[in-house]
Amino acid sequence: MHNPVDLEISRRDLLVATAASVAITAAPPMANAQTSEPETPFSSKVSFTVNGEVRDLDIDTRTSLLDALREHLHLTGTKKGCDHGQCGACTVIVDGRRINSCLTLAVMHEGDTITTIEGLGKPGNLHPMQAAFVKHDGFQCGYCTPGQICSAVAVLEEINANVPSHVTGDLTAGATVTADEIRERMSGNICRCGAYSNILDAISEVAGRQA
Repeated sequence: MHNPVDLEISRRDLLVATAASVAITAAPPMANAQTSEPETPFSSKVSFTVNGEVRDLDIDTRTSLLDALREHLHLTGTKKGCDHGQCGACTVIVDGRRINSCLTLAVMHEGDTITTIEGLGKPGNLHPMQAAFVKHDGFQCGYCTPGQICSAVAVLEEINANVPSHVTGDLTAGATVTADEIRERMSGNICRCGAYSNILDAISEVAGRQA
């Protein structure tokens, strides 16, 4: 029969041995640690025309068009807002159509023609939509403004081309664009400062000139 001292030592030895066994099991095998190599991301070449200039990039295939524009081409006018396609701050125009550049991969746009806010106009030679936004104070903090302007330019192109809105339906040829139509088509661009009425005034003025 064991005495109490022997039992106490046995329990202590058991606990120590168990802890050592767990630590050894959890540790990665040394062979794997020495031979494993870091994962190398895949890269690809892509060429597209941005603001009238052909740009060639060799980038990670996971790079979004937004990050390619901002981080690789340093066109930081296009803003990263939600990065989930919900705010419209990253809107650019690709082959005449507005898109959320955060939701598409750069490598998907091989050969495309891309226009960012920098390509619409320059100080002293503003695009009519840029000038209208300035005239009507269509911004406050300005973060969403590049996306708003790119989207607004594309909206008027859609209307002129008689492209239907998904809610209001087709437009009658030659019809005057309504405030409701503009609001619906611009609904994907969020202004957290709430400058919507001024934005509407700016777009309506340019639309009136084009009518």
